[in-house]
Amino acid sequence: MTSVDKVVLAYSGGLDTSIILKWLQETYECQVVTFTADLGQGERVEAARDKALNMNVQADHIYIEDLTEEFVKDFVFPMFRANTIYEGEYLLGTSIARPLIAKRLVEIAAEQSADAISHGATGKGNDQVRFELGAYALNPDIKVVAPWREWELGSRESLMAYAAEHQIPIEMKRGKKSPFSMDGNLLHLSFEGGPLEDPWLEPPEDMWRWTVSPEAAPDAPTYVELTYAGGDIVAIDGTPMSPATVLTELNRLGGENGIGRIDIVENRFVGMKSRGAYETPGGTIMMRAHRAIESITLDREVAHLKDELMPRYAKLIYNGFWFTPERVMLQTAIDHSQATVNGVVRLKLYKGNITVVGRKSDDSLFDERIATFEEDDGAYNQADADGFIKLNALRLRTLASKRGPSGV
Repeated sequence: MTSVDKVVLAYSGGLDTSIILKWLQETYECQVVTFTADLGQGERVEAARDKALNMNVQADHIYIEDLTEEFVKDFVFPMFRANTIYEGEYLLGTSIARPLIAKRLVEIAAEQSADAISHGATGKGNDQVRFELGAYALNPDIKVVAPWREWELGSRESLMAYAAEHQIPIEMKRGKKSPFSMDGNLLHLSFEGGPLEDPWLEPPEDMWRWTVSPEAAPDAPTYVELTYAGGDIVAIDGTPMSPATVLTELNRLGGENGIGRIDIVENRFVGMKSRGAYETPGGTIMMRAHRAIESITLDREVAHLKDELMPRYAKLIYNGFWFTPERVMLQTAIDHSQATVNGVVRLKLYKGNITVVGRKSDDSLFDERIATFEEDDGAYNQADADGFIKLNALRLRTLASKRGPSGV
């Protein structure tokens, strides 16, 4: 172990990080600064202050910060401008929160003259990579203490035994059974572990927190209009809202209508497959709506190029490379494309489904005179298609004449 005088711990107040706090004090005999980020996870983050105080953390070494607006404005919204989705399903709710936490850990370390940071990510997961890549990108000399890679506590049960030994309270304990491993922020709520470790078992209905089941959703649809400016939602049903307020309201609407549940097996950066269940009601609505407004405001080749770049961009975020020149380069191109992504999208939310039922924009490239199936008054000369088709068929006709109809 390296020598550590003062460490800034990403502290949720939950089981893992409370044990880590005690372990750091005992093992490294160092001062611990706790940082609790309110990213809209729906928990009483202030309770972390009392827990830290009860574990002998100095009052001026306890940081509890509401970062919800910064989180949505500077991290979630930029990601959704790219229509970002990992492996076809995952909206990256956990991944996109880690760069902001890493950023504040490093900043607080500088304020407190701390020489290290610490986190509760396990040695099997992606989060250890995300936290540490972010930290090293912002402070190449920072030390990182990752207890899961050092201690002998290898299971949820051993953690709870340690907590009992040191009189650390355990929330959501189900008898002797370990609770789900959960992570939440304003974008999503995730569940791992427990019965989810068998990919054949259906998640229990009482596991879900934010969404009703589609079967229990209202029998009448909910209509909502989202106003876009520069690729971001700025109003709902005509009412201007801040980024965090937008996502909060969309979470409410989506949750009430059974929208946003997924159950996936994903490929972690460290090399293993992992099964997780996620609730992302607002983000699921945002994804559908953003593609709808882009469908009428983006040039075809720009839209297609964005779709080609998106998997690379998603992989960068998933793997923890937010603070990298390649991510910044992609973001610059993506943001440039959003200058004309303005207008309104109307959606129908019904029993787990989202249907786009209208879209309009002053920057729309949709031309009714050209697209119409009725008389177009000469706006489009259908005879032009003859030469267009023949030019595109030239190589195919050449292949067929030389090698037969298959072109092989």
